[in-house]
Amino acid sequence: MIRRNIIFILSLILILVVSSAQAQKPKHTFKLGTSEFLLDGQPFQIISGEMHPARIPVEYWKHRIMMAKAMGCNTISAYIFWNFHESEEGVYDFETGNHNLSEFIKIVQEEDMWLILRPGPYVCAEWDLGGIPPYLLRIPDIKLRSLDPRYMAAAERYMGKLAEIIKPFLITKGGPILMLQIENEYGSYSNDKNYLLKLKEIWASLGIDIPTFTGDGPSTKMLEAGTLPGSAVGLDSGSSQQDFDLAAKINPGVPVFSSETYPGWLTHWGEKWAKPDTSELLKEVKFLMDNKKSFNFYVIHGGTNFEYTAGANSGGKGYEPDITSYDYDAPINEQGQPTSKYMSLRKLISSYLPKGKTLPPIPDSVPAIVITPMSMQPFSSVWDNLPQPVSSVQPKTFEAYGQYHGFILYKTELTGNKSGKLIVTDIHDYATVFLNGNYIGKLDRREGINSIDIPSSNEEVPVLEILVEAMGHINFGKNIIDRKGITDSVTLSGTKLVNWQAYNLPMDKKYIWDLRSSGKSLKKPGVFFKGNFVLSRGEGNLFSDTYIDVSNYTKGIVWVNGHNLGRYWNIGPQKRLFCPSPWLREGMNEIMIFDLHQTESKQVTGSKTRE
Repeated sequence: MIRRNIIFILSLILILVVSSAQAQKPKHTFKLGTSEFLLDGQPFQIISGEMHPARIPVEYWKHRIMMAKAMGCNTISAYIFWNFHESEEGVYDFETGNHNLSEFIKIVQEEDMWLILRPGPYVCAEWDLGGIPPYLLRIPDIKLRSLDPRYMAAAERYMGKLAEIIKPFLITKGGPILMLQIENEYGSYSNDKNYLLKLKEIWASLGIDIPTFTGDGPSTKMLEAGTLPGSAVGLDSGSSQQDFDLAAKINPGVPVFSSETYPGWLTHWGEKWAKPDTSELLKEVKFLMDNKKSFNFYVIHGGTNFEYTAGANSGGKGYEPDITSYDYDAPINEQGQPTSKYMSLRKLISSYLPKGKTLPPIPDSVPAIVITPMSMQPFSSVWDNLPQPVSSVQPKTFEAYGQYHGFILYKTELTGNKSGKLIVTDIHDYATVFLNGNYIGKLDRREGINSIDIPSSNEEVPVLEILVEAMGHINFGKNIIDRKGITDSVTLSGTKLVNWQAYNLPMDKKYIWDLRSSGKSLKKPGVFFKGNFVLSRGEGNLFSDTYIDVSNYTKGIVWVNGHNLGRYWNIGPQKRLFCPSPWLREGMNEIMIFDLHQTESKQVTGSKTRE
């Protein structure tokens, strides 16, 4: 009897184990065929829309994903920015606000969409330092995007943390994540296949058991340097059969797809808004649809470079910082509204649907409001809110002082040479210069201005102050080692200036929270202005976005209710900064502006559109 009971119990346990295994068995499979992607063993055309959780308020994630679905996409592609999740060495955030990747992935799955992850560790994306944490620039001889053991140790720690987050959501575990990218456009940067293979090995060792791909420009040089055997080939972009044939020749036996099909383009400060020709885009998408090529719209929705997250390029024009808006002239604009481009693409993609199938309706957009002109008042001065300085014989970079964004004030006394040509080698990126407290001019890396004439002074010991703004760390190309501040030395009439005081001014949440009112007339540039506006539910103003119009101001940063909306600059093209409704509140709202040049307050308004 006892033996019979034991056999019964063991049989029951076996049944439960088998049932549990069957319950956990993935619903779908995703594989790389020799020329096509295979979902559940059948050819599958990926029609993907790229968006970045870090650039979109968490409250809008679902809406933007639904918008992509309604345009005809079956997949979302997302860059993951390493430095957004590890802002300080060893300090990770995958949980708060729009850092919560698990929530983003869950929403993708709830909307019956697939997901492609592009986790870097380098991503480009017009994002500060291409997603690499600037704390690594504290190491004087660091080599990024390489097998430098210091870089790889940091990258592997990040990859391990991220793997813990994404592993439950892999398609092999019943989740929506189909594929993962290895690095990004490495063929445009270098040719170390051992580095790429090491990254691929690390992901596999962490249990990331899904297909991988690379992404590179459609040229022999880039594809030879950037592709990997056994990884799908992404083309940035794949717009012709010749592009696809070239990739298949260089890396045969795997699918080729257009990993970045560009419906728009980026914009730098001082340029006109990028607005590419839509007719060429529609021809390209028609080619992809006619030939059942998989592709990813980069980007379907750009969002915003809030705070100090905008990157910079370094092309033939020198230093080219990116604007705060990442509207990108995308099909879904910065505020989440469908554009005429969206409607054209939706119509084109829907024409390929099987008979009787239709796309879901377009979700309603969040409304936008006009805020009546509000008066601003001088509130405080950066000069009245200086921290304790750090002494340095030679001026050092931001990173050497443990700071990565914002501003640093460099101060010294002039002895010996007290006037003449001041040369800063090199200024990264913009500075206002003061002699004995008086503004005498600016330095601007973008325009190649790194010198200024210092006039004679009646002071026995003149005081020189250089207030430096760090704009975006370069995010693409060979110049990504881009430290901020005074990066070498300062000379006056050929004499090197030494014995500096450096004041860290990160202008982060804590700094802004701790600001004290100056309580006096503010005449020295470097002023904080403050204003208020009231919103009430009865007026229908709540739950609406707005664009803060700072066209009356010169250059600086805007905060609304403590949220950093990003940089503005009167050289344009951007004069209005996006303020999402979740950052507004019923009753009194506060706006703060720090301007590098203005001392006179001007009105500010809220507008419905970016332009």
